[in-house]
Amino acid sequence: MLRILDDASTTCDGVTRREALRVGSIGLGGLALPDLFAPVARANVPRTGKAKSVIIFGLLGGPPQHETWDPKPDAPAEVRGPFGTIATRTPGLRVGELMPRTANLTDKIAVLRAVVTNDNAHSTSGYQMLTGVPHQPMNRESATPKPPNNGPSLGAMVRYLRPAAGQLPAAVTLPEHIWNDGNFPWPGQDAGLLGRKYDPWLIHCDPSNPRFKIDAMDPPAEVPPVRLADRRGLLDLVNHRLDAARRGGAFETHDASVQKAFELVSSGAARRAFDLAAEPSKVRERYGPGRFAQSCLLARRLVEAGVSLVQVNWTRIPDLPNQGGWDTHAKHAEAMKAFLMPMMDRAYSALLTDLDARGLLDETLVVWFGEFGRTPRFNGAGGRDHWGSVFSLALAGGGVRGGVVYGASDKHAAYPADGRVEPRDLIATIFHCLGFAPDAELRDTEGRPFPAARGDVIRAIV
Repeated sequence: MLRILDDASTTCDGVTRREALRVGSIGLGGLALPDLFAPVARANVPRTGKAKSVIIFGLLGGPPQHETWDPKPDAPAEVRGPFGTIATRTPGLRVGELMPRTANLTDKIAVLRAVVTNDNAHSTSGYQMLTGVPHQPMNRESATPKPPNNGPSLGAMVRYLRPAAGQLPAAVTLPEHIWNDGNFPWPGQDAGLLGRKYDPWLIHCDPSNPRFKIDAMDPPAEVPPVRLADRRGLLDLVNHRLDAARRGGAFETHDASVQKAFELVSSGAARRAFDLAAEPSKVRERYGPGRFAQSCLLARRLVEAGVSLVQVNWTRIPDLPNQGGWDTHAKHAEAMKAFLMPMMDRAYSALLTDLDARGLLDETLVVWFGEFGRTPRFNGAGGRDHWGSVFSLALAGGGVRGGVVYGASDKHAAYPADGRVEPRDLIATIFHCLGFAPDAELRDTEGRPFPAARGDVIRAIV
């Protein structure tokens, strides 16, 4: 995975040159390279899906179903909450009143109202959403990545099945990893049993910072282009002198890795993808000023550059209720109205509108994502707690039928009433949209086969 930061830093800015060039464990100056850039050679799989890319719009922490896609205006006040509903572009579909921009785009969106994990813990329900596999055991908070819960993330599986485009990998995660209090990273964010070379690039950054840039895309000042070329020539000379018997698959992989790394620092293509300063100010303002919003804009630039999957994780915001996140155990309504819903509505609608205006929405699947929903009733602190028994998701673009609602919850949005969907079905549908059979064969590091997804494609929305 790509870590472009000092371990003590929370953004990409102000990073030392030495740290900026530590791409995972890559030290380009010393030519010490792992297999991050190893070729992802797979048998050619016929593409039948429409999507070329996927953006995971991740509202981590647990966005509520009641105030978003599945409001219950006829329920008691302690269930429906203080907010009303608004009509949308889709006849008969009403959504929460706090998402007016999104309401105008529902003709491009398919809503799932009966998604279920039956898991009320962030990390284990999140693992199921990211991999399509239930955690063992379920409902275990602060679970960490380790067997038997080492299923590969969606991004890792995409990276396994689809070669990288140009100087960029097939899967990127922004602007940080997902973690519970105490910096316990969720399982299901890496390649797991596929092996580390299929990890999505994890880029810790703050694209909203005016000084934002990815320094690791530049060669170090002490290694000018001529010297970099000399080092490359020296490496080629050393490699050609190696005994042919020792140059098996591992050496070939190493050579390809070196080639890719040199291309990364010597070509401007990757650097241009991360150059948000090239965006018109009106476009940047449309998304919003925050770290998450600008990461969504960066995601659009990355899919334009050929990245197959970009996952944008919601990040915490200090000094705001519930750390500025969607885990609203207290002051739920206040947080929804003051900042969560306005920020979400603005960034999500801007992303869909921007992709559509550029002719990219038809080939880019956008998945509105959370690890679970919130409880039907408010707690004593005015919050809604974790709820994996039913919640809502939304998909747009990439071959998905817009203006569709699939599934229904009961009268309190507490349990599924019809059209139940599990995470494995969502994963299967994403692969279908990308043109891969949901049961496409992957192999772990020991060569053992397993399917990319174990669910069913949600035919009603594709």
